[in-house]
Amino acid sequence: MSIDIHSENLRPLKEALARLPGKPHLSTGWRWAMKGIRGIRLETCVIGGHRYTSDEAVQRFVDATTAAHNAGAASPAVPIDETLRKRRAAIKRAERELAEAGIPPPHHAANREPSVEKCRPP
Repeated sequence: MSIDIHSENLRPLKEALARLPGKPHLSTGWRWAMKGIRGIRLETCVIGGHRYTSDEAVQRFVDATTAAHNAGAASPAVPIDETLRKRRAAIKRAERELAEAGIPPPHHAANREPSVEKCRPP
């Protein structure tokens, strides 16, 4: 779809961006118009050497990019316990493979369990 200059509310690109939450920078508006996001470009037109968009074009852009983002969103959240269990299993598997290859485990603090003595107040 393209902007209908006779029926849509035209605004200079900078003004249209200033009306959005967060007031995106003008360079962001140019990027949306020239490159787009997820294959979706902000509709603009040039009149007398100045770039314009419309309130309706901005709304179409927001609707389309939101739909594209939601379509690519991850499935419902995995319970944290299951995620941690899988991560720990993957770490153990990697440590086993390293040991089989003759590579010693790293000896930095992140891989050591904290001792109970260090956790007690003096």
